[in-house]
Amino acid sequence: MSERLSKAVLDEARAQAEFEDLGELWFQDGLDALLATYESNAFNEKRRRRNRNRMVGAAATRLRAQAVLASHPDIEQREIRRPVFLTGLPRSGTSALFNLLAADPAARPLLLWETQFPEPLEGHDPAQPDPRHEAIRAYYEKGRETNPEWNKIHQTHADTPEECVLLHLFAFHGVQYGIEIFLEPYASWYQANLDRLTTVYAHQKQYMQMLDWQRPGERWLLKAPAHMWGLDSLLESFPDAAIVWNHRDPRLCVASICSMTATLMRQVDGVDPSELGPRVMEFYARSLERGLAVRERLGADRVVDVTHDEFVAAPLSIAMRVYERFGLDVAPIGSDLASHVGANPKDKHGRHDYGLEAYGLSEGRVLERFADYLARFDVSA
Repeated sequence: MSERLSKAVLDEARAQAEFEDLGELWFQDGLDALLATYESNAFNEKRRRRNRNRMVGAAATRLRAQAVLASHPDIEQREIRRPVFLTGLPRSGTSALFNLLAADPAARPLLLWETQFPEPLEGHDPAQPDPRHEAIRAYYEKGRETNPEWNKIHQTHADTPEECVLLHLFAFHGVQYGIEIFLEPYASWYQANLDRLTTVYAHQKQYMQMLDWQRPGERWLLKAPAHMWGLDSLLESFPDAAIVWNHRDPRLCVASICSMTATLMRQVDGVDPSELGPRVMEFYARSLERGLAVRERLGADRVVDVTHDEFVAAPLSIAMRVYERFGLDVAPIGSDLASHVGANPKDKHGRHDYGLEAYGLSEGRVLERFADYLARFDVSA
């Protein structure tokens, strides 16, 4: 891997953050793998610079966070009590259910702008508006104007509840932006270093404690399909976590995530969608198998299963199922959550159309690959 590149990035980050201590450099080979991936694949020069700047910014954030944690050792004593994690195949309805449950005032979701700036702003009163929030708001507002098609796939703004694995950026691990896991050498590095997810989730917990120290919440609510890769590691850091597992016909999930990944891959020249599809399917099939294997060891009271079709038909009933299983106060279902449902009908931002054939896949091939899953869960359309 390109250690020369990572040294330059870390040196630049130290100058930017005006701190020196990065702690143990256990994350450096992940940074090496990401930088090598950005260098060796066909990104244009503008995107290549942006990728490098993102790595510098992430390392600078890590430096500032290290300094905060060292100055305030009480942060790591904060309890993250019985957080609720949503997972399941991508495009199975995790985002819609996540946004619904986040409408509960007692929920403490991770917001998109917080994934970009988890560390406190020096000298800033957390009770006052954070200027970094405004910067992210403006950035995503411009993005919605320049790329309206993306809104149909994944609606985002500064205060959208977002996937907590975005915090894994600061450990230079995880699924990153969803394309690196399909590009070499990072794709191979990621698969070979899944055992490191235990350290990565411990790192995520530190960042959640730091965010909770700034803006406390009653009950953390988090989600990411990628949790299936490291469910055992997640539970080491959050041993009392409650799990909501979304399910959907894998033919629809795979077609949709292929479409989403292909859209993200437009920043890389020469990617053939028909060759990308089988890789995308295999990646998520393996993540599902890995997650379900860990799930076998969990008690029934730890997991709630939700199908996409059930949720579309009766979202408030699904919320009630989740709340009753985990012993939560159901009062918001009659008010806050109901208001959210009324304000967010299906396809509010436009319909996302997709199919398998453009990605080198067929229904039969997907059904064969997910046969064990389909035999266990009644999700076929």
